[in-house]
Amino acid sequence: MSRRALPVRLKVGLARHLQVALASLGELTRRPLSSLLTALVIAIALALPAGLHQLVVNLGKVAGGWDGAPTLSLFLQLDTQPAAAHDLADRVRTLPNVAAVDYISPEAALAEFRERSGLAEVIDLLDENPLPPVLVVQLTRGAERTDAARLQADLAAMEAVDLAQLDLAWVERLQAILAIIDRTVMVLALLLAVGVVLIVGNTLRLAIAGRREEIEIMKLIGGTDAFIRRPFLYTGLWYGLIGGLLGSLMMVVALALLAGPVHHLATLYQSDFRLTLFEPVTLSLLPLAGALLGLLAAWFTVSRHLRAIHPGE
Repeated sequence: MSRRALPVRLKVGLARHLQVALASLGELTRRPLSSLLTALVIAIALALPAGLHQLVVNLGKVAGGWDGAPTLSLFLQLDTQPAAAHDLADRVRTLPNVAAVDYISPEAALAEFRERSGLAEVIDLLDENPLPPVLVVQLTRGAERTDAARLQADLAAMEAVDLAQLDLAWVERLQAILAIIDRTVMVLALLLAVGVVLIVGNTLRLAIAGRREEIEIMKLIGGTDAFIRRPFLYTGLWYGLIGGLLGSLMMVVALALLAGPVHHLATLYQSDFRLTLFEPVTLSLLPLAGALLGLLAAWFTVSRHLRAIHPGE
């Protein structure tokens, strides 16, 4: 074969593929309602795990705001004087695995509670400040869980310390919950991917059954399975691609509708948390996944049914 003949054959092959792809898309537009319903089912199947994954990403931002270093809160006895509290803070700073110690006076704690709780009128009715002085002990970033627990026990035994609380359990619980949700999303994504394959496969099975006589005639005149299979492959690809695009649109609209209320709720807790929307790269993965699943479903379904069709039987 000459070097000039190869580009010509390549151009002819690409032109035929383009012609078949457009013809398959035209077949879908001639059945707009049924095609749209199939694409919507695929869109929901793709959008659900993608949306749950984005939920895990946003919840991870809550844990991600924690810098990874455990924190100990030392609640001192109510009659502890500021001078004694500062002396205790200086002693704690000399201990291993301690990065910093901050003193919070009862007055500062009450002022912060009045500002954040919205109960200023009720607080003003109190005869005395019920809050104790607190030492916030920031541990080093590399401190292990066992080191933090040991330090907690040592600090709890110190004089004037009423309670030593390790502010780490909630982070561990949140991370464990996120790990479970993330694993659940993976399992759900696999199940729904199988669902997309079954949806496209069943749709193409019905299409093959409706064109059985046409397929038998094409086989009689010498049409190969690859030639007969080609338009069905593009049909599966179009179903998956359109379903993925609709799924991306669903997720953008859903997150846009939730972004405002979530940010308003965050502001009530003095937080600037905002929902993270899909990035363009992430949005492009959904149509790509749909197209690949549709193509895969079409290949296996059409190949199996074509092998079962024998002209003249």
